[in-house]
Amino acid sequence: MLTGEVFRQAPTFTETAFGRLLEWLDDGVDSHGETYVEMRRRLVSYFDRRNRLSADELADDTLTRIGRTLEKDGTIAVRPPARYCYVVAKFVLLEDIRRERPQVSLDEHRGADLRNTRTTAPLEADEGREVQERRLESIDSCLQKLKPEQRELIVEYYRDARRQKIERRRDLAKRLGISMNALGIRAARIRSALEACVEASCAE
Repeated sequence: MLTGEVFRQAPTFTETAFGRLLEWLDDGVDSHGETYVEMRRRLVSYFDRRNRLSADELADDTLTRIGRTLEKDGTIAVRPPARYCYVVAKFVLLEDIRRERPQVSLDEHRGADLRNTRTTAPLEADEGREVQERRLESIDSCLQKLKPEQRELIVEYYRDARRQKIERRRDLAKRLGISMNALGIRAARIRSALEACVEASCAE
């Protein structure tokens, strides 16, 4: 079963957004998706060098946001595209760092705050678990709607930790008789469809 760590709570990445992202990254020269795969690799390396444990997911989040912008506005004036990708990546990085940084209250009424925390924290934790469980159920449901070969591909593509991912993906591409670039594009399309399905399910 895929976990919520694979499908972060990011904006929906539609087929339209993905298509516009591919076209924008190519910047007038059709690379058949190779530019997308290379840009994603560079973003993963960017986050990896900054010791982010979820470098793959942060790279996907960056490209998803750019795709959403293109879907909404139609174009992005910044050139070359890679420059804009790194600008967005910087914001994604800061958000990720902020999420893991503990929040310490310096309120002088510390005793009252602690009492309130003891009262409300269990309720907030229960709500968080309930939301997470609903999201995982939605992921499982949406996975079942995929064709068997699509479901197998996306699970295999994301299942391992960072060090094992490259070897597994290389083996998967070889088994399917396609290049690593083609595998990355195929996985991105399936992921975008899954995210749209999950977001729609959660909204209901």
